[in-house]
Order: sequence, then C-alpha cells, then structure tokens
Amino acid sequence: MMRIFNKHLRLQDVTIMYFTALAALMVILVASYQAPSIPVDVSSIKQSPSRSLPPLPMPFRAPLDPRGELQLAWNISYAKQEIYMELQVADLKHGVVLGMSDRGELTNADLVVLWDSGTKSYFGDAWSDSEGHVSLDRQQDYELIEAKEKPDGFYLLFKRPFSTCDPKDYLIEEGTVHIIYGLLDQPLASLEELNLSRIHTGVQRVLMLRPDDPSPTLGPDLQTIDVVAPDVIIPSQETTYWCFIQKLPENMPKNHIIMYESVITPGNEAIVHHIEVFECSPDMMDVPQYSGSCDDNMKPRKLNYCRHVLAAWAMGAEAFYYPPDAGLAIGGPGSSRFLRLEVHYHNPLLIAGRRDSSGIRLHYTPRLRRYDAGIMELGLVYTPVMAIPPKQHTFYLTGYCTSKCTQTALPPGGIYVFASQLHTHLAGRGVRTVLVRGGKEVEIVQEDQHFSTHYQTIRVLRKMVNILPGDVLLTKCTYNTEDRSKPTVGGFGIMEEMCVNYIHYYPRTQLELCKSHIDMGYLQKYFNFINRFHGNEQCVCGEVDVTQQFSQLDWDDFTGEVLDSLYNTAPIFMHCNQSTARLFPGEWEKQPVPVVTTTLEKPRYPCEGGAVPTS
Repeated sequence: MMRIFNKHLRLQDVTIMYFTALAALMVILVASYQAPSIPVDVSSIKQSPSRSLPPLPMPFRAPLDPRGELQLAWNISYAKQEIYMELQVADLKHGVVLGMSDRGELTNADLVVLWDSGTKSYFGDAWSDSEGHVSLDRQQDYELIEAKEKPDGFYLLFKRPFSTCDPKDYLIEEGTVHIIYGLLDQPLASLEELNLSRIHTGVQRVLMLRPDDPSPTLGPDLQTIDVVAPDVIIPSQETTYWCFIQKLPENMPKNHIIMYESVITPGNEAIVHHIEVFECSPDMMDVPQYSGSCDDNMKPRKLNYCRHVLAAWAMGAEAFYYPPDAGLAIGGPGSSRFLRLEVHYHNPLLIAGRRDSSGIRLHYTPRLRRYDAGIMELGLVYTPVMAIPPKQHTFYLTGYCTSKCTQTALPPGGIYVFASQLHTHLAGRGVRTVLVRGGKEVEIVQEDQHFSTHYQTIRVLRKMVNILPGDVLLTKCTYNTEDRSKPTVGGFGIMEEMCVNYIHYYPRTQLELCKSHIDMGYLQKYFNFINRFHGNEQCVCGEVDVTQQFSQLDWDDFTGEVLDSLYNTAPIFMHCNQSTARLFPGEWEKQPVPVVTTTLEKPRYPCEGGAVPTS
C-alpha cells in the first residue's frame, strides 16, 4: 500500500497545509476577479457645472470617411496628459464605433462604442479580440462628457488619458495614430453581439499629439503664391498621385516663406489625402510643363530632379509656421524657378467626374528674417547595398550622421531643428532619429513607431533641438517584409526602400545631406561568406550588381542574422555632402560606426507612477 504521509508528519501539520493552500487559492481567485463593467446609460448624462469640459475649443479636426459624414475633432491637455475628442455623425442610426490600433487593424483594437439596445443607448470602453469580436473593457477609461443631437448631426464628447496602463488600451503617443471607425445599422441587445468584420468600417490616419503653441503674428508685406492643381478631374480609382509643374514669376527676388497652409477644393476634403510641393534643381534652366499622373512612364524625365521638399501637408494637419527668426528662401540667385506639386487622391468610393484645384498656399515676405531656414537629409543613402531580408516581422536599418561630419560642417553654436518629415516606402513601420552627445543618447529629435508611408507630413517639434558640432544623429527605421519572398533593397522605387528624416532647421548651412551606407568591401565579404556557407563555391560576387547578389542568396534565418550583425558593426561610407552635392573635404570611407554607451529610458506615465512626460 502506498504511504501517503511521512511517518513524522502530524495530522495538525496536514491540516495547516490544507487550509494554507486553500487560502492561497482564494487570494488568487479574488485577485483575478474583477466585477463586470457597466456601460454608461447615455440618457443619464446631464449637463452640469461640475462635469469636466474641454479647457479649449477643438482646434484639430479631420474627416474620417470618404463622404465626410463622420468628423473627428480633438484637443490636448499636456498638463493633465488627457485628450478630449468630439465625434460628429451626420446620420446616426443605431450606433458608432471609434477605435485605435497598431496599423489600423480591426483586430486587437482599443474601442469606444455608442450603441442602442432598441430601448436605451449606451456608451462604453471596449476592445476587439483576434477575430474582431467586441467586448466591454473591465477598466472603463473613456469618460463620456456629453451626447447631443444638433441640426447637423449627433455629437459625442468624451475624454481619456494618453496612457491608461490597461493592456487592452492603445497608448496615445507622438506620431501617427491609425483611427478605425464603423457605423451600426441595427440595435444590439448586448455589445458582445458585435463583430467588426460584419459592419461597414474604415481607417483614417492622424497626428493626434501636436504642439499647443498659439499661432504667431505674421506681420506686414505678406504675399501669397498658390501652388494648386489646375482643375483636375480626379480619376475614378482608389489611389492617384497627380503631378503638376508650376513656374515662379520671372526675376523673383529673394523672399522668405514664413507660413504655408492647404487649399482644399470644397467638397473634396475627404478625398485629398496629402500634398507636397518640391523645388526643382536650380541647375535646370527649364522644366517642361506637365499635369498628369506622377506614375506615368511618359512623364518628362526632368520631374525626377524636382525632389527638394518645400512644403508638405496631410489630412488633418494645421497651417505650418516658421520660427520668428527664420524663413525658407524662395526666389533670388541660386534658387529654382520651377516647383512640382504632388497631390495624393484617396478615392475608395470611385467617385467619377469630381474636379479639384487643391494645393498649398505659400505665404512669403520680402522682409527677410534674421536666418535662412534649411532642410537637411538624415538617414540612409538611396542605394541597394542596404537591404532587408524577406519574411521579416521586424528588421532594423540605421543611418548615421557622424560627429566628424557635424564637427566639419556646423557652425560653433550649432543649428536648431524645429520640424522634420519622416520618410520610408511600403515596408516601413517606424522611424526614430535620436541625438547622441559624448556617446550618450540625450534627446529624441523625432519618432513615429506607427509610421505609414500613406501619411507623410512635416511635423513641428514640441521644442527645438540644438545640434552642436561633434554631435551624432542616428536615424533608425523599422521594416516588415512578411509578405515578400525576395529581399528588398534600397532605392527610389516604391517596392524598394528608404530611411530618411528631412529635418528643418536654422541657420542654414552648406550641409545638405548627412547620410551613410555600409562599406562595399565588407558587404562583398558577406556575400562570399554566405555563399560558401551554403555550399555555393562558384560565387559570382562582383560580377553582377548588388541587387542580383542579394536575390541569389539562400535566405534562411542565419543569412538574415549575419546581415543584421554586419550592418550594426561594419565600417560605413559617410556622405557628408554640401549643397553642391560634393563631399566636404576629408576622409569619409571606412568610418567606424558611432558607439552609443547609454540609451534613453522610455518615459513613465502617471498611471505607471512616473512624472508627467514633458517631451
């Protein structure tokens, strides 16, 4: 017979052990149990002076759907780390869903839902699972302030903290926010009946957190130039990039652009997705007139030399103001007389016959400010030597602006960065530029970990960043190539990749490009090693171009891991370029990768027991 008890174990000891285990089990069960959340009965919301109303009007707004029937407006309280949102629904039937997710997915999304049961209307904080099923959140972090029917639609006013420390909630941070939305066309007896895959939904992207500085006074002698589409008939297709060449006035003297804003044709607010204005190369004495698709293979080749960004706007963006001491030069000696307008039309409803004259209005003045503003490119050189393996959930590439370059090119007091525009192509998922001084990360210049190539605009920094001679700037891009079977190389094509941050700064210097790529000799050693490792003794390395060499590799985990290690350790070719496109004097080949000994800690939010983040 099996002996269950040790002969020295007393019945009293067994009893104590039993009740101790039972108590521990009860503690675990009680700790894991949370009372089910109760949604807010909308009819119980009464307007009273004690309720928390927004501290300011709603200064930011964006249409959500292509018809413009859903409008989102919001305001930010950095002091309280809260965001106030007002959702306007033109034709509310049985409810509306608003949410946020990593990249606009309907699954694993943070939601706020207004729904009716047939007799009452309810409001609640909810989430969707991996199949789109919706459940009420145990922790209710969206606070309903007001729900009201007005002549132009139904208005819903609510707020929530940036961070709630609820794993089901989305962390609202700097950069792109993917907003998802949907309308309910029938009552719900319970919210658990809702599956997002079974209702009409859509995605919109916005910059939710913005600087809260007041608009500056522009002063006298202000003039304008409208760079707009010439009464274009928007094609009845989902995506169109329309290009137009505009010529500046003859003998235009030097002026300073001190502000620009979008000019959107009324009725097209939900179709005009984003707009950019580029300056053509000053070396070109003439650029052919063109108005047509940017993707047309028959467009003039000279349009490819109109790449210097002057202005950028995306849906929901406000007017862009330069700092009081700086302006962007336009006209005068050394500048181009030609501008290229690029308008992105997003027309998922395939609306036909819609005409458009949208674009950018440049506000400029002959009263030159103290400093010329400049635009500098950071990141990686557009070259196939920087590649991303296929089938990667996450792969990083980093471009460097080294201390040697900033020491060579920047003035003693350095430069002040006040805005930037991040850029990748379709595989890009995140971009981060950080300032390194003395081997330590000291400040994030710009970061967007939910970046989308479909939403690119110039972003004003909440505070200017001073870059000094000897500083290092690291621009790190995150990519996902899970849907690709071949390597993705760097280049200009949309299926190739870029990693760029166009920083806007003053005073302007001769440093126009501060970017890097791996030393070619070390990359060839990588090709030789990987081919030998996979038993390919007849390597054609050096006989074919880099793109072909990448495509001929056997892409297993080892091949990708070695490439990642190579990019992080091998010497680089530093492109420390003047505005003439020539390198500054000095030795720039086989430069060591900058060493970072201390990285920045991620700020802790109030719900985590930390202080309120200030940057």
